[in-house]
Amino acid sequence: MEELSVKDLERLLKEKKKAEKGGRFSKFIVSLVILLNIAFTVAVLFIFYRIGVEPTALIAAWFGFTTAELWALAGIKKKEIDRQNDREGM
Repeated sequence: MEELSVKDLERLLKEKKKAEKGGRFSKFIVSLVILLNIAFTVAVLFIFYRIGVEPTALIAAWFGFTTAELWALAGIKKKEIDRQNDREGM
């Protein structure tokens, strides 16, 4: 087993803290998107109840936008994982 120097340990701790911060941000964004989708759905249902007209284009645009944002976030996370695996030699 290799012995790690103090510099190596410090570098590993910095990378771990950086990864934890990125994970918290991702979780926050996913939670925010879910909450916004719920609020949007409630608002659309209320409007539909009051007016009787479904805003189809608005619904498609909203859910298209939030889906694209989540896919982009997933792509960023996948690239980070691939980069980390490449550094570790997997």
